[in-house]
Amino acid sequence: MIMRYEYLSQHPKIFPKVTGLTVTEFDALVRDVLPRYVEAERQRLQRPDRQRDIGAGRQYELELRDHILLVVIWLRIYPTGAVLGYLLGVSAPSVSRTLARVLPVLEQAGCDTMRLPDPGRKRRRQFSELLDMIPELAVVVDSFEQEVQRPQDRDEADAHYSGKQKRHTLKTQVTVDADTGYISDVAESVRGPTADIKLLEDSGLLHRVPDDIGVGGDLAYLKLAKLREKGFSPRRKPRGKPRPVQDIVFNRVFSHFRIIVEHTIGRMRHFQSISQRDRHHRRYHTARTRAIAGLVNRHLMACGVV
Repeated sequence: MIMRYEYLSQHPKIFPKVTGLTVTEFDALVRDVLPRYVEAERQRLQRPDRQRDIGAGRQYELELRDHILLVVIWLRIYPTGAVLGYLLGVSAPSVSRTLARVLPVLEQAGCDTMRLPDPGRKRRRQFSELLDMIPELAVVVDSFEQEVQRPQDRDEADAHYSGKQKRHTLKTQVTVDADTGYISDVAESVRGPTADIKLLEDSGLLHRVPDDIGVGGDLAYLKLAKLREKGFSPRRKPRGKPRPVQDIVFNRVFSHFRIIVEHTIGRMRHFQSISQRDRHHRRYHTARTRAIAGLVNRHLMACGVV
């Protein structure tokens, strides 16, 4: 039971290592999420097809605060259900039930933290004059892949096989504020071989971003300038000709502009549930990614980055 809040909160140096949050940040998360969880449980217990009266059935083995802690620990270090149950003094099936109930609530809480930059907000100039054509207000988009279990169906397995990663993967698109690294959007997870630019088009992000906000991406998004007036990507080398010196300098400066999305994705991938090989047959993938995005955003806000 060493992972329950009552004990773990007494070790403030260990707490962030297993949750990704300080004790104070986790307490703020609980204050926000717990009422939503209680309401979700009330609706679940009052569903029309339920055969038992309220109060009947199996009782909780953990306090509600520990339900949230269990899922945050699972997102951060991704232990098996048996190991996590042992650490909290519950059974592996209890871990599975808690994940199924709490993860959607954390996903929604994560989505609620995401917002696109405010078009009315001014941003300090950080970049070279070479990037003057990029609006002061911009977001940067990128994606990452996670290895997943090989689907049993051959056609489905082939559809998930990423030639780049040489394994079966799911791909997730992340959009961040170019100034702060704050996560503005996480798209639905798709099969690994999906091209980044196709994922961007299918996600509908370009329709949700106001016209006066620029959108930038790496070489995988060369088509951005055609899809959007304020779309930007590195300059490609002309075929059969040397690369112009100004393009070399532009690309070097542009890399400093877009590196912030790499840093944010790195923060997200400290949570092992989207870094290790997926053990859940691609279930909960979008939910866990958005839940993690919310935890990262909360940490950035607590640190005063946003």
